[in-house]
Amino acid sequence: MAKKLKALADRAGERQLATTIRDSAQQIWLAGLGAFGKTQEEGVKVFEALVKEGKHLEARTRKLAESKVSEMTSQWSKKTGQATARATATWDKLEQVFEDRVARALNKLGVPTNRDIRALAKRVETLTGSVQKLTGARKPRAAARKR
Repeated sequence: MAKKLKALADRAGERQLATTIRDSAQQIWLAGLGAFGKTQEEGVKVFEALVKEGKHLEARTRKLAESKVSEMTSQWSKKTGQATARATATWDKLEQVFEDRVARALNKLGVPTNRDIRALAKRVETLTGSVQKLTGARKPRAAARKR
């Protein structure tokens, strides 16, 4: 009899355990369905919020990138201007050195400079005026000078 009672108690415990497990599984199933339904409802809202945040992040990133590009362009322009100024100064110095050397070489050869020719022309003009005064001759007309 004790064996029968024990077997009945074990069966009753097994049935209760099975019922508890079945109830727990049912609750888990229902919780899953509830989560799925909530996700469907909230999923669209979450998606739209993520899209909005993505647009905001893209705008900030674009603004930062444009700022950096502008800054780099400004720096590049400044450096280019400095390099151009240095190159121009170097070419100007080189040109002056070349002109000085050519002038010295021409001077050594006895070739008169532009300044010498202008001074000589002025002196000839002065002498011509003096000769005309002494001889009483008229000054040549402008048309005669151009010939």
